[in-house]
Amino acid sequence: MLSGFLVFLIALPLCLGIALACGYPAIAGIFTAIIGGMLATFFSNSELTIKGPAAGLIVIAIGCVTEFGFTGGKDPALDLQAYRLALGVGVVAGIIQIFLGIFRAGILGEFFPNSAVHGLLAAIGIIIMAKQFPIAMGVSPEGTPLELLANIPRFVMEMNPLVGLIGIMSLLIMFSYLFISNPKLKMIPAPMVVLLITVPLAMYLNFSQDFNGQEYPLGKAFLVAVPENMFHAITFPDFSGLLTTTGWKYVVMFALIGSIESLLSAKAIDGIDPWKRKTDHDRDMLAVGIGNTIAAFVGGLPMISEIVRSKANIDNGARTRFANIFHGMFLLLFVALIPGLINQIPLAALGAMLVFIGYRLASPQEFIHMYHVGREQFIIFVSTIIGVLATDLLMGIAIGIGVNMALHLKNGAPMLSLFKPQILVEREEGRAVTVKVKDSAIFSTWIALKKTLDGLASEPHVVLDLSDTFLVDHTTMSKLHEMEKDFQERQSTLEITGLDHHQPLSNHPEAGRKKLRE
Repeated sequence: MLSGFLVFLIALPLCLGIALACGYPAIAGIFTAIIGGMLATFFSNSELTIKGPAAGLIVIAIGCVTEFGFTGGKDPALDLQAYRLALGVGVVAGIIQIFLGIFRAGILGEFFPNSAVHGLLAAIGIIIMAKQFPIAMGVSPEGTPLELLANIPRFVMEMNPLVGLIGIMSLLIMFSYLFISNPKLKMIPAPMVVLLITVPLAMYLNFSQDFNGQEYPLGKAFLVAVPENMFHAITFPDFSGLLTTTGWKYVVMFALIGSIESLLSAKAIDGIDPWKRKTDHDRDMLAVGIGNTIAAFVGGLPMISEIVRSKANIDNGARTRFANIFHGMFLLLFVALIPGLINQIPLAALGAMLVFIGYRLASPQEFIHMYHVGREQFIIFVSTIIGVLATDLLMGIAIGIGVNMALHLKNGAPMLSLFKPQILVEREEGRAVTVKVKDSAIFSTWIALKKTLDGLASEPHVVLDLSDTFLVDHTTMSKLHEMEKDFQERQSTLEITGLDHHQPLSNHPEAGRKKLRE
């Protein structure tokens, strides 16, 4: 209950901010978190993941409502219709996720190369920062992400001074938490500290003030708006958008990107679960799909198994899924009983929180890490970022995968081996089972190799012989290190051999390996 309450303190402002950044009503994020906490959690075996709206889906959601005619408040009727069309897309995407879970397609999250996925998330972070910084300054965010980034100095110069004061204070609070190591000082989450300071300040500054001869308006337009009765905010989907190519494009985006992010989050939380429990990814996909379908039917955002709140859940001592249930319950009680308090939250504070989240997704450390993994991985990482910023998420990750494939061919991987794995299992009485891989072991054939190794999990000793490969890429090396730990937890051994004549592509322990010419 304590962990659920502390996660609720983090979730409340983030759910509101993410919803508004998506072009949805603020209450939509709360609907999703309540459904994710109090319903979806029963369908998954994951004990510690918190399910709710995530910043990583902002770019898809805002793109969806924008293409459906969202005007950003200029025409409320068109905005409502765009919102309802996006809900129709969300329902179908959720149903697709349900089928992915039923037909055990959770392993598809293993297909994408690590560097392209990191590039995708970093690009999303850059877009979030670009779009939310103007809001934190009280300025309208108009233009492409690259144009918004270029205009940051102008936004600072033209900011609404009192709104900008709240935004800058919020940013300082969020970033200051990066330098606090004492856990007692972090007992109150940074987003809640922001609200405790900025809400009273916004109430005090709720008037028009003259600065340098120019009028800067303040008031309800700069505050969150939720209805007094949350049931009045329930909105049903419009499925007519599915008659367009735009509708189906975003169905694919919601289902694909949302599933990847959710699976990655669940996998990351498994890695830090103190009790070493493992999430059934197919069940978790089913849970997310059910949650998304129901949330979209009542006006909610798409949900995933969210990493930041899930880690906070562990850090605050959660042991079971009841923490997720309590977090949803607290949100329900808060919105049902005291919605007027939510209406005093300044939009600038929420914008600043999202700028910080975007920074965490695209931090300088992420660029440094990818460079240390290897020059080629850095090229894939940056290519994906540029691809996303220049086009969209699906095309961007496709560009990243294409660059990765081209680099594999350059490093000697035969063309056929990019698509068809060459795996041989040898069993000899009284000896370890040997799995031999020929030509290459790379991200696009990893699923087949993983299924082979998972099928041998009951064996006491398995040898993976990579001596006949020309190339073992970074994604495969990274996942093999994870699998070694999985075998150890099952009281068996996975021995990786045959890399003595392979040259690492960098000094990183998980760097790709290229066979030396004889």
